[in-house]
Amino acid sequence: MTGLHERHLAVSPDWLALYYRQPLEITHGEGRHVWDADGNRYLDFFGGILTTMTAHALPEVTKAVTEQAGRIIHSSTLYLNRPMVELAERIATLSGIPDARVFFTTSGTEANDTALLLATAYRRSNQILAMRNSYHGRSFSAVSITGNQAWSPTSLSPLQTLYVHGGVRTRGPYAELSDDRFIKACVADLEDLLGHTREPAALIAEPIQGVGGFTAPPDGLYAAFREVLDRHGILWISDEVQTGWGRTGEHFWGWQAHASSGPPDILTFAKGIGNGMSIGGVVARAEVMNCLDANSISTFGGSPVTMAAGLANLSYHLEHDLQGNARRVGGLLIERIRAVGAGCAAVREVRGRGLMIGIELVKPGTDEADPDAAAAVLEAARAGGLLIGKGGGHSTSVLRIAPPLSLTVAEAEEGAAILADALQAAT
Repeated sequence: MTGLHERHLAVSPDWLALYYRQPLEITHGEGRHVWDADGNRYLDFFGGILTTMTAHALPEVTKAVTEQAGRIIHSSTLYLNRPMVELAERIATLSGIPDARVFFTTSGTEANDTALLLATAYRRSNQILAMRNSYHGRSFSAVSITGNQAWSPTSLSPLQTLYVHGGVRTRGPYAELSDDRFIKACVADLEDLLGHTREPAALIAEPIQGVGGFTAPPDGLYAAFREVLDRHGILWISDEVQTGWGRTGEHFWGWQAHASSGPPDILTFAKGIGNGMSIGGVVARAEVMNCLDANSISTFGGSPVTMAAGLANLSYHLEHDLQGNARRVGGLLIERIRAVGAGCAAVREVRGRGLMIGIELVKPGTDEADPDAAAAVLEAARAGGLLIGKGGGHSTSVLRIAPPLSLTVAEAEEGAAILADALQAAT
């Protein structure tokens, strides 16, 4: 055990998880690579939990942060803030939500917490519909709507949460159905649920479930849900903390895979927009955003420094078509990983879109999740010079692959080769 690890354990909560038997101290990064305190170089396929969206030490972002910090670091939302207004204007337009208003927070958890406040105040209801296997953050309200038991430490809640089928395509009672019948069954489940409860405020859903193991319903499920929700006046909150900003390649937002329903009533975002700076936020049409009848501010949400970073990062992203790169290079990467998985009895499924790929591991010959195998592959990949993540529903048995969106073809090939060796060595 290193001295820093011992010091970490002495001052940190027991529940603050660390990867690896010998935890890693990352000291610096460049592009798609990071280095540890011992000088080892790694290809980064997790990006600080899908947060380093463009690249490590991106010069355009570093310059924007430095220049803004040289002018003023902090002011709060009590004063006009040019970088905040400029980034809000761009996000409002990109969101697709008409007459959109944007409120900035410091994290995805806080963004979802704010969305829940808006929805419950607007609808005057504390009932929330959420998806099974979901994850929405670590605040008291967010854990209460999280449908993943491993990440929900208390049953106490300010909300009454009702869980809906549909977030996981290949497990559960509808797994054997065709996509069309799967959607119909999930809609019927939603209709039945609404027949036995008071009117909920909103449905909150990740278009692709992140912590849950990069699971997703068939395209069109949330459009079908939306028809039901609209009849009841129930709002739709799309949690885009992990799916936003073009990571899926095919769309800029995850909700666009269900685009026949139009944009959500409320959209939450975080992670990639700051490329490592602490930015989250909520977008909603004015009628919903303005429903609060009490004063509110944000001390740190919309900080001039983080907003400058977000503006520079978003500009780089759009100018270099990183969504298109995620589609092209991600398509290649998932093909390579599927070829590897086809020859590995421990791989149940390789799934995902763009640069958001999950590898579900099971005990060979069964459907039983194998978190020990996932932990072993994580270690073996690190030994080979590759950093990946893990997640999953009832156990952390899914390897999570989410590199920066500027990943090159050569780096994708290199990472797939390391991953193939790690799977062979550890399963």
